Amino acid sequence: MTKIIADIIPYLKGDKLYGDDFSVNEIDSWFTAEQDGYFLLAQQDKVKYNYGYYALNFRHGFLYLPKKRFSHVLGIGSAYGDELRPILSQSDTISILEPSDGFVTKDLEGVPVNYIKPLATGIIPFENDSIDLVTCFGVLHHIPNVSKVVSELYRILKPGGYALIREPIVSMGDWRKPRFGLTKNERGIPILIFREIITKNGLLIVKENKCLFSLTSRLKYLLSGSVYNNKLAVQLDAFLCTLPIWSKVYHAENVFQKLRPMSVFYVLQKPLI
Repeated sequence: MTKIIADIIPYLKGDKLYGDDFSVNEIDSWFTAEQDGYFLLAQQDKVKYNYGYYALNFRHGFLYLPKKRFSHVLGIGSAYGDELRPILSQSDTISILEPSDGFVTKDLEGVPVNYIKPLATGIIPFENDSIDLVTCFGVLHHIPNVSKVVSELYRILKPGGYALIREPIVSMGDWRKPRFGLTKNERGIPILIFREIITKNGLLIVKENKCLFSLTSRLKYLLSGSVYNNKLAVQLDAFLCTLPIWSKVYHAENVFQKLRPMSVFYVLQKPLI
């Protein structure tokens, strides 16, 4: 990473969010490194690609949306757009904010998709009060200026509009070093800081559910297909994550501390004026 931290401890303890106070040059450097990071890491092949979070996203997100039409839906970092399939029949216009050209597709089940490049500044290139629904699953932890992006979500959402957000709330290891299976800069967002960012920017928390318990993925040895596309596995995961016995440490240093929910799922709403 480009930033040299004199005291890393507050970041590893989860008292501060690394990257949220970066300079313009530091943000640009981070953005450049992450631009194609996920695509290159996964070596995505659309023919072989299978989205693995339909049941999870429904259980913690889409379930709470009203049964109505959405005139304009925005997916942030939505890759091929698979996460938007559950609401295609309710959507008039779909846009995807995606840095990598490798994911660009023309349509989703016949519904045209408009791809737009994100800006390193965190500014989302849409008018005020113009979006009915935003989905943002596993994206903000790749971004340095999280507070800025959340403020932009508030700005572009219509009054009464919704945002579904799922992000890791653990450190994901020491991000100063290379980590297997992760991009260069990603780190989780401490949940107390996440809540503060959300509420300070005026968004209402409709639902906050922890998810992705650290051992749930091991069910892959018992199930066919993705664990988080299995309704029973997702229900079990949700139950485990409600138990008050797990570690709340942001940066785990032993096996016990690693036993914990690793992500949070938010259903957010912009208040009606």
